[in-house]
Amino acid sequence: MLRQYTREFRFNARLAAPVILGMLGHTFVAFADNIMVGQLGTAELAAVSLGNSFVFIAMSIGIGFSTAITPLVAEADGAADKGAGKNALKHGLVLCTLLGLVLFGLIILAKPLMLYMDQPEEVVQLAIPYLDIVAFSLIPLIMFQAFKQFSEGLSQTKYPMFATILANVVNIVLNYLLIFGALGFPRLGVVGAAIGTLVARIIMLVFLWLLLKNRKKFHDYVTGFNFRNLEASYLKKIMSLGFPSALQMLFEVAIFTAATWISGVLGKNPQAANQIALNLSSMTFMFGMGLGVAAMIRVGNQKGLNNFIELRRIAQSIFFMTFLLEIVFATLFLIGRYWFPTLYLDEHDLINQADNLEVIGIAAQLLLVSAFFQISDGLQVVILGALKGLQDVKIPTIITFIAYWVIGFPLSFYLGLYTDLESVGIWIGLLSGLTASAIMLYIRFNYMTNRLITN
Repeated sequence: MLRQYTREFRFNARLAAPVILGMLGHTFVAFADNIMVGQLGTAELAAVSLGNSFVFIAMSIGIGFSTAITPLVAEADGAADKGAGKNALKHGLVLCTLLGLVLFGLIILAKPLMLYMDQPEEVVQLAIPYLDIVAFSLIPLIMFQAFKQFSEGLSQTKYPMFATILANVVNIVLNYLLIFGALGFPRLGVVGAAIGTLVARIIMLVFLWLLLKNRKKFHDYVTGFNFRNLEASYLKKIMSLGFPSALQMLFEVAIFTAATWISGVLGKNPQAANQIALNLSSMTFMFGMGLGVAAMIRVGNQKGLNNFIELRRIAQSIFFMTFLLEIVFATLFLIGRYWFPTLYLDEHDLINQADNLEVIGIAAQLLLVSAFFQISDGLQVVILGALKGLQDVKIPTIITFIAYWVIGFPLSFYLGLYTDLESVGIWIGLLSGLTASAIMLYIRFNYMTNRLITN
């Protein structure tokens, strides 16, 4: 019985692994920034957290929107329709570029909100110049996402991984030079981290395009675009898939962002602890994201072949694989919850020792809660990927809204600010929202695939 699912594990892993490494690369940019900036103090770490909270909301919209390209390319690939695949990339690239520009402008307009969010003043003053630069980096990042989702739609997941690895090397080197003023470079602190992120993302975009352009299989796809000849019907098709997908990711990222802001109301140390736990949880979440992309690709291929019985079996093999993997992560968080935060802060730093020890203690409590939501968080994003492969996006968008903003956020807000649980209460709300999302999305997937098989 289990063999029909486990025999797919090797192919699922081979397809998902480069995506996971690429996703981890995005998170590792923030991880490197947090570790290096954390050496400057808890206020600087909290400032990066506050600045990134705005960027992550916008980034979630851009990345979520770009995922519309993958199932269209995967379906075209399954049907051996090269023209439709190139059309998906061309129209998706135009929309992603425009969206990146719009999101950059919205963040700049929203920046004054920091002054009215009851955040520590020193944190806000450090966060504003950081945000200006990182917001601009969204434009090349979302353009990169268009090429990345296209490549993944053709089941070629390694090239975006190579680009992301290069970007991380560039980011770490520039962080070292510009945050601390090494080798004669100016000491720019958090602004140096922002510059490193911007330069790394520009290089990432250019490198991926060059990789694809110089591969015979992809050359005709990524060159010779006629941007004057855009089809309104195709733009509408991508938007009809992209905006619900963007909202799905927005609803989840926004509740974690809200957790950052609520933590800021509690003080800079709870906010810094929240950032540590969030950054660690984000890294394990990328494994679920990668498997979700694998589910999207494989389900999209089977949809192109109209083989719905096989579609269901393959999707469930990825769900089962995710479940087993997330149990491993939950165990790691339980065992290492006191050690992981020490990667970010020096518990032996005599000047900041009291603050650092408090942050480490709070972060350990949050990682305890995070251990429990590893399973539901991983499953919900993989099931969502399978539903995107079916091009079913509207009902899942409503489901994610209910899970995170009708169930999760009210609990986070009340337990965090009006009970003694404080930071732990915020994360109990997150756990509730993620669990509700996983359950309701699976019910939707079960209904959709049973209906397709019956018909």
